[in-house]
Amino acid sequence: MRHAFTVLAACAAFAAAAPAQAADYVIDATHTTVFFEISHFGASINRARFDKKEGTVQFDPAAKTGKVNIKIDAASISSGVPPFDKHLKSADLFDVEKYPSITFAADQFTFDGDKVKEVKGQLTLKGKTHPVTLAARQFTCYPNQMVKREVCGGDFETTIDRTLFDLGYGPEQMAGKQVHVVVSVEAVRQ
Repeated sequence: MRHAFTVLAACAAFAAAAPAQAADYVIDATHTTVFFEISHFGASINRARFDKKEGTVQFDPAAKTGKVNIKIDAASISSGVPPFDKHLKSADLFDVEKYPSITFAADQFTFDGDKVKEVKGQLTLKGKTHPVTLAARQFTCYPNQMVKREVCGGDFETTIDRTLFDLGYGPEQMAGKQVHVVVSVEAVRQ
């Protein structure tokens, strides 16, 4: 019995230490959050998130390559304040009736050793597409015991100029041009 436990523990330790292999992954929406924050008159920070998102990741840590495709339901924006959400969804800002989706497509991964450092791609918002680099604050792959599969994920951040995406509502002193975006993502190997 003791020998069986030792072998089982050694196998579990090996699995945890084994590097991720080239594979396809699907975004786990329950462990993925996309939110942004923007200055409000320089006094406070307004924050909101998008509750509905989906996507896929192709990741090969040995070759240090990958691809990401994320689609966000623009109408799922939530600040926790219904009147503000209504304004965010209006034609003044995200215009969700005309532009129901926000997408991010990337195919350039930069590594620092074995860890993902950056993901470079194209953000499409309100029909405008511009390059965006998501910098990794942390990243790892691990054997998830609940789903019995490998999961890879991390926290990424960037800052965008909202006026490039036709989100220029209001004077700059009311809301700054710079929007801080944070993407916390986990994806399950298929």
